[in-house]
Amino acid sequence: MKKILLLVAAVGVTLSAAADEGMWLLPYLQKMNIKNMKERGCKLSAEEIYSVNNSSLKDAVVIFGGGCTGEIVSPEGLLFTNHHCGYGSIQQLSSVEHDYLKNGFWAMSRAEELPAPGLEVRFIRKIADVTPEVMGNVPSIASQEEYERITAENIRAVKERLCKENPDMEIDVESFFGGNQFFAFVMEVYRDVRLVGAPPSSIGKFGGDTDNWMWPRHTGDFSIFRVYAGPDNRPAYYSPENRPYKAEKFLKVSLDGYDEGDFAMIMGFPGSTERYATSWEIDNLLRVDNPQRIFIRGERQAILWEDMLASDAVRIQYASKYARSSNYWKNSIGMSRGIEKLGVKARKEAQEASFQAWAEKNTLPEEGYTDALSKIRLAVEQMEPVAAARQYLTEAFLASVELLSPTRNFVGSMRNMDVKETLTDTAELKARLADWYKDYSPSTDRKVAKRMLTIARENMKTLPSFYAEIVDKQFGGDIDAYVDDLYDRSVFASEERVMDLVEHYDPEKVASDPAVALGKSVMELLSNLSAEMREPQKLYNEGHRKYIAGLMLQNPAKAWASDANFTIRLTYGRVLPYSPADGIEYNYYTTLKGVMEKEDPKNPQEFYVPEKLKELYAAKDFGRYANAKGELPVAFLADCDITGGNSGSPVLNSRGALIGLAFDGNWEAMSGDIAFEPELQRTIAVDIRYVLFVVDKFAGAGWLLDELQFE
Repeated sequence: MKKILLLVAAVGVTLSAAADEGMWLLPYLQKMNIKNMKERGCKLSAEEIYSVNNSSLKDAVVIFGGGCTGEIVSPEGLLFTNHHCGYGSIQQLSSVEHDYLKNGFWAMSRAEELPAPGLEVRFIRKIADVTPEVMGNVPSIASQEEYERITAENIRAVKERLCKENPDMEIDVESFFGGNQFFAFVMEVYRDVRLVGAPPSSIGKFGGDTDNWMWPRHTGDFSIFRVYAGPDNRPAYYSPENRPYKAEKFLKVSLDGYDEGDFAMIMGFPGSTERYATSWEIDNLLRVDNPQRIFIRGERQAILWEDMLASDAVRIQYASKYARSSNYWKNSIGMSRGIEKLGVKARKEAQEASFQAWAEKNTLPEEGYTDALSKIRLAVEQMEPVAAARQYLTEAFLASVELLSPTRNFVGSMRNMDVKETLTDTAELKARLADWYKDYSPSTDRKVAKRMLTIARENMKTLPSFYAEIVDKQFGGDIDAYVDDLYDRSVFASEERVMDLVEHYDPEKVASDPAVALGKSVMELLSNLSAEMREPQKLYNEGHRKYIAGLMLQNPAKAWASDANFTIRLTYGRVLPYSPADGIEYNYYTTLKGVMEKEDPKNPQEFYVPEKLKELYAAKDFGRYANAKGELPVAFLADCDITGGNSGSPVLNSRGALIGLAFDGNWEAMSGDIAFEPELQRTIAVDIRYVLFVVDKFAGAGWLLDELQFE
């Protein structure tokens, strides 16, 4: 244990960042990063960025919803994030009569701001290194089972202590460096969040799937919300009496722009990276994981897209679902391409060979470093076929066949001792169901189910039992006939029938429903596969933990950054262009001229330009938002290290003022979650000047800008 604690201390004390790679933990900025940041042009102190006792930039950055970042930009709780982050809420609030996705939405007073059901933001109030509490009594030669048991008990104790010390707060304890370090996060959750403004999708999603992950980019990817609080400025559920959150810290806005080479930093919540993945994991990613995801999602998306084009109602119902699916689908395509093109596996193999030679020469077998890689290799080999089957169950059934969602919720209720008591509050239950069915098209789901069940049978080695017991026996193997019968007879395929079931609850009717049989069959196989994964997963976890610890001991002078895990991080770099291939040089920013050039009447779903935007461009009516050349900037590049979850993150200049919102990475460096590519990797951000131009000149909602403070 002494060795592990010394290793963790070294990470926090002795190293200085030497490259742009790194999603850095805020408590270590003073010790690890600030010197390098100042050399690059940062004008702030580490204390101004992150302070334990005082207000700092950290307090203006929030978790937005379940997987994005947002920033507070006014004393009155005004919040900026990406359009694609607010997309789900915009879709929820839309209807055929009020199509905010297509036409946009702009509140012209606070009274017009729309409550966004279920939307939450989380402020990080405290961050604490709890490694000594979690790992202090773990023997240095503990088995993985012993390690997991002791650390789990210690994490529970830490959470209990912090809950008592911080009433009404949410506590999260996360592991870092493969389980070699632990931090606790104390969060305050605000649940009254209202939509203030959103551009039409022709601006907020300009370029659609075609431009997603690509540069040059011309997308106005932003939306505006406001956080509301109770009379004491503390979290409160929605009430007309709530008032805008009084922000102690908010970001100032800069209209000065940027030049090539200028310092830029991003604070946010990167979701997940696998920088310590081994060559065997990369093999699995390229052979199984990504190809399956690309195929399954592609098949479903084709069906959704066809129905969305044919019906405005279905388009609104499935807009957010389609966007979530297609984003990661294209990410997987780009990731595989980048890994193969940039030789990532060979670099990993070289690192592994070097590590193994070091471990055999410098460590004892009982320390666990010499066999760390062999454990990972064996675990990956054992898990691959099981994980492949699990992926089909989750992607093709649970995430694609929507009928299973309300079905599983009812089956879950049946497990309670007194089902009737569980379902007595019919008004509340009906409201939840109505909200779900509002965005459900049974006819679309029926088409998806036929395709998903077909490709699962064609590609899975072990199938859920319903294929043999129902599809084959009762329908002669005809999947289409089975699915038609399923949707014709299931209570859960009809909102009207489900509502009647709530009023006249009948356990036998639920138990005999064909969708229940389907759900049980899928979940039984998933449970069996999960059980098969437990032992190899433990083996992998042990090898992974020891491998990372060993790498850090092998290279004590290197600045190590933990993988992303949706905890708050800072990354910094420069505003820079890049060259993706021989003879191609990309500029570091784009302008409104490019929007006009990309307009394509043959592809109005992705490249439609609103008439008002054309008029403003023709008149060069850019106001104070133009750059020194008279251009209106739209997007720009920085070589900062981000990933999913950073969407909506503030891009800040050397003085900590807002210059843009991060919303994407670039296609050529899609392997960046596995291996950072310093020459190619770029963050794509929407320029704050374009955001304010759209709000002011396009939408006529300039009253919102009166709340902002400009540096």
